[in-house]
Amino acid sequence: MIAKKSSRHVGSDFEEFLRSEGRFDEATAIAVKRVLAWQLEREMKRNNVTRSELARRMKTSRAVVHRLLDRDDPAVTLATISRAAAALGKTVRLRLAA
Repeated sequence: MIAKKSSRHVGSDFEEFLRSEGRFDEATAIAVKRVLAWQLEREMKRNNVTRSELARRMKTSRAVVHRLLDRDDPAVTLATISRAAAALGKTVRLRLAA
């Protein structure tokens, strides 16, 4: 039997690279945005809500909804996320993690 080497967390080298390039925060923001967009789209599908309908419920434009669901655009406000969640009958929970 071959003993496994003790290794760091998966992806830690990539994390170190992002930190050294000063891009870790940007990558984290994009990752969080992608998860949020995915969750919102999943709820929209579950409830048969189109982008136009979501915009109407949020009292905003389809362009705002498009930016909200754009997985590569991390520039979205907490207020917009909260309004979208409320329009889908959901709430947003945030927490700080170590």
